[in-house]
Amino acid sequence: MRLLLVEDETKVARFISQGLKEHHYVVDVANDGEMASELAYAEDYDLIIVDLMIPKKNGMQLIKELRLNEKNIPILILSAKDSVVDKVEGLDLGADDYMTKPFAFTELLARIRSLLRRNKEKASPLLQVADLTLNPSTREVTRGGLHIFLSNKEYAILEFMMRNAGKILSRTLILERVWIDAYNVGTNVVDVYINHLRNKIDKNFDLKLIQTVYSVGYIIKGEE
Repeated sequence: MRLLLVEDETKVARFISQGLKEHHYVVDVANDGEMASELAYAEDYDLIIVDLMIPKKNGMQLIKELRLNEKNIPILILSAKDSVVDKVEGLDLGADDYMTKPFAFTELLARIRSLLRRNKEKASPLLQVADLTLNPSTREVTRGGLHIFLSNKEYAILEFMMRNAGKILSRTLILERVWIDAYNVGTNVVDVYINHLRNKIDKNFDLKLIQTVYSVGYIIKGEE
């Protein structure tokens, strides 16, 4: 899961980001509202955590803008502002949850899991490319009616590719999406896992779904 953390206090951002990464989330950090807005439209985030008192564009303005532009990403407000008025305004603007600082990190994790679970239940239950199907709710993968068992990394890569079926995905993009420590892992690890996926998904079928785009990356599509 890829999260966007919008927090201008460096120490707080570092603490939250590191904690989330230790729980296997990929985290991008924006230290002002304008940067957050740019990232929210450029990347495919599963959830946004936003402080209200941020520079350039405050948290309320950011939430209002995202909702007016039909960005339906779950939003969790994490703010020192603890008045009922602020909570009501934030939720009315479109935030899905509101937590106040100081906070217990275990509670933050629980709130995140709840929002992600709720959003997944609203999402389309099946991803499909040709006769390959993936159910995000159950993590079940089948091709031609046969169950395919994948490791966590193999599943994460396949889900990302199927959500972007027909699009060319670079090795770097796959790496940044799937690996928490992307900066410390070489892009050749993507090739290794793609080969694992091909052996499980394409090997015994005439139609090969995962294709190499030489010097660029990979694409999954249902036709030659």
